[in-house]
Amino acid sequence: MDPEFHSQLFHLESARPFQAPAGYNTNVSASPQFAAGPLPSYPPAVARRVLAGAFLSGLLLSFLGAVLPAWGYHRVEDYITVGNYFICLNLGILLGSRLAFPFMRQKGIQAALVVGSALPSVGIFGLALASPPAPWAFRGLGMLLIGAGAGLLNCGVLEGIGPTFDRDRATTVNLLGTLFGLGCMATSLIVAGAFYVYTVPSILFFLAVIPVFYIGFYTRMKPPALLAGHQPRLGEALAELRSPGVALFALLLFFQFGNEWSLAGWLPLFLIQRLGLNPETALHMLSFYWLCLLVGRLAVQALLPRVPHGRFLLVSVLTAMFGCLILSSTNNRFGAWSGLLFAGCGFAGIYPLVLEKIGYRFPSFRPALFNGILAVAFTGGLLANASLGYLAAWLGIGVVMWLPMAGSVMVFVLLLLIWLEAKLSGHPVQGASAQL
Repeated sequence: MDPEFHSQLFHLESARPFQAPAGYNTNVSASPQFAAGPLPSYPPAVARRVLAGAFLSGLLLSFLGAVLPAWGYHRVEDYITVGNYFICLNLGILLGSRLAFPFMRQKGIQAALVVGSALPSVGIFGLALASPPAPWAFRGLGMLLIGAGAGLLNCGVLEGIGPTFDRDRATTVNLLGTLFGLGCMATSLIVAGAFYVYTVPSILFFLAVIPVFYIGFYTRMKPPALLAGHQPRLGEALAELRSPGVALFALLLFFQFGNEWSLAGWLPLFLIQRLGLNPETALHMLSFYWLCLLVGRLAVQALLPRVPHGRFLLVSVLTAMFGCLILSSTNNRFGAWSGLLFAGCGFAGIYPLVLEKIGYRFPSFRPALFNGILAVAFTGGLLANASLGYLAAWLGIGVVMWLPMAGSVMVFVLLLLIWLEAKLSGHPVQGASAQL
């Protein structure tokens, strides 16, 4: 299951009362404004249309990693400019997420979904007209629009699936993650398939049409109801982050997002420059990495009830590090495929354990709490990509594999600290940490 959607689903869950399993900590109480009133019931057709937005979100958030070779950055090695693109995307996501709830309160969820689809379409159309050698600032503006649209779209999707999520959480989470992962794969497959057939503007025009279909898709949809009281306040979120437990979870998500998305954002450029692969093959390998993450997370959910979680976590971290080590030292395609398999499967095993621990540690969720964590997690994933651009300009492209290795170690250390904090604060130690 994809980390972005998992963390946002916890944000969504904060708007509804949660019955903690017997024996778990219930010291954190839900706000009264979220505890009263029946949940609305949506027709299945509305729920399916809202869920479909997860595919578009995956396509948008994986767009930059797939399009960089098409812009020729595997030849010019302008790593600082690539880092600037990721900064623009990050700023756009944070801006769109911050404005989403005031916008939905005034205009409704349907308007948020429509605008969240329209902004990326405009941004990608603009990128098609501003391909190199146009100044990079024009492409930065396009990435800002894509990010803003994705942030607005994600919040609309997560708000819109509320009743469906409450009726069947496991199925809803699996559908969201699967569709998001398929969207990530689709971007790299589309660019790879058209790389030597069409011009860069033609490829981007085609990608820009996909959000246009979603505009029509959501315009004809019956508007879902907005749950009252769902708007978190920034001050409350920052106050929650002062808690040691919450801060540790935020840092953990920061590094885990950074590990997975830094590899995805820079993988094609790394493979082309280090192994001499053609862009089409490198993009197919990126698709394989997304596939490993997707299938791995679905498999991990089935394995968790049957394996000791502490050992499983240790194996996952070591597997991810081993995959990055193979990728950093290989000089052939077999090594690259093997490294991606190990890295993808290793990263896939870490996040479900993190989610489980969050659920045990905070059985009653509040919007301000997870809005702050979510903002940190988004920033971690994209700032890691931006940092790699600046580090690669200084140390070379090889740093792309060393940063996720170091991040995996930090994830393991942070989980140990979370376990220690739970012990010292008197909270029950459950899940992954309980068996370390």
